Order: sequence, then C-alpha cells, then structure tokens
Amino acid sequence: MRSPISPEDYERFRVFLEDACGITLGDNKQYLIASRIGPLLDEYRIPSVGALVERLRCERQPALYERIVDAMTTNETLWFRDGFPFEILKQVILPEQVRQKGIGLRLWSAACSSGQEPYTLSMCVEEYFRANPAPLASNVQIIATDLSPSMLEQARAGVYDAAAMARGLSEERKRQFFQERFGRWEVRDGIKRRVSFREHNLMQSFEPLGKFQVIFCRNVLIYFSADLKRDILARLAAALHPGGYLFLGAAEAITGYSDAFEMLRLPQGIVYRLKPAARAVRSG
Repeated sequence: MRSPISPEDYERFRVFLEDACGITLGDNKQYLIASRIGPLLDEYRIPSVGALVERLRCERQPALYERIVDAMTTNETLWFRDGFPFEILKQVILPEQVRQKGIGLRLWSAACSSGQEPYTLSMCVEEYFRANPAPLASNVQIIATDLSPSMLEQARAGVYDAAAMARGLSEERKRQFFQERFGRWEVRDGIKRRVSFREHNLMQSFEPLGKFQVIFCRNVLIYFSADLKRDILARLAAALHPGGYLFLGAAEAITGYSDAFEMLRLPQGIVYRLKPAARAVRSG
C-alpha cells in the first residue's frame, strides 16, 4: 500500500500544479491527488508524490508532465450547460450582431474540455441563422482552447458515447446535429466546420488568439488564485472588441477582481459586457 502524502510533498505538488497550469489546490486535498495521480505513480513506478515532483524538476519528461496536468484538470462538461448563456447568445447577442451588420463574428470557448461547449455554440449559431438568414451566418468562427492535448484530441474527433449524449442534449438536436456510427455519435460536418481547436493555457498570452465579440470562460476561474483571476480577467477584457460579452460560470463573479465589465441582468440570466471606457492591456 502506498504511504500517505506528507505535508511537505503536498506543498511541493501544490506549487508545481500552480506553476504548471494556474490551478490552486486548497488545504487538505491529499485525497484528490492520491486518487488522480496514484495510478500514474504505479505505472511509472514512482514511490511518492515528492519523488514525482523531483523527477519532473530534474528530468525533461513532457509526456509525464502532460498526463499529470490531464489528471488534475477537471474535465466535467455537458451540452447546453446551465441553458441561459446559450439563450442569451441566440436571443440577444446574435440579433445585435446582425443589426450592426458586422462582417464577421468570433467566439472563444476557453477550457473547452472534450468539446461540448464549442459544439453547443455552433448548434446555437446554426439554429439562429436557419430561422434568421443573414450574411453574417457565413462568417462565424468559434475558437476552442484547452491545455489538455488528450481532451483536444477527443474534441476534434467530435465522437461521443451514449452516456455523454444523454447529458443535456435533446433528442431533436441529437437527430439534427449528429450522425450515429457503430453505437457512437459524431458531430455533423456543418457544426464541426465553425469550430477550430487549439492547445492553450490561460496563463499564456491571449494575443495570438486575436479579438472576439464573445468569450465563454465558464467554471474555470474558481480554480485560480485571486491574483491570477485579476490577471486573467484583465487579459480577457483586452481580448474583447468594444462592447464584447463575457460569460462566466454560475458560481463565478468578477466583483473585487475587475472593473472592466458591467454586469447585465437579463431575463435569461447574467452576462458581463466590456465597458466602453475599459482600457486594453497587453497580455503577458
């Protein structure tokens, strides 16, 4: 039986994880590390969490590094999660963009995991422009990013099992936007075509991603320290066009972390809009 994680090893792993991907572990999360990292320790025959951190410090092992970050990154996701952000997109933001006669619309799904959120966004765009044809329909781009190469590989494939399909997806949308193959379901090409996936860590610069009218960064900030939340929100503001929209998770708020956004309480729910006076900052 593996020995318990010592306080010293726990602290070393906490520092490693925050440096690697910004995730901040609270106190007494030894059980979480043990359950997620334990199988890797067995596979690589590493005797302890402390020895694991030491190996990563002394040796270049990108595959092991990637698998640790994968294991510690929460990949919980589902279709049309929480509902209201997608209703706001269809009922408020897309009509506004059409009225403004923009030549293009770019949306960013940050920390996209296995792809449900960006494909949900593409389905919403498809539904809206089927009912409301407009030139903008042909120039909508959805950029989806995640720090996990294995999650991105799944997302690009766009193939899901019955359990994943049962989480938040209606039978009507399942028939419209997926095709069944050998007991699994693949996103149709028309929905896939709008979405491009890129490996990206939120601690990195956002500038290479370009500017967006809409950013979904949901259920991510809760894992970061206060200072990193402020930094990320400042860079999200800089990544938005004037008047752009930011969606956060239902349990997340920007109070005390950013004054670049105004909170809009709409009938469907809450969304944040970049204030006209918000000054862009360079992403680090």
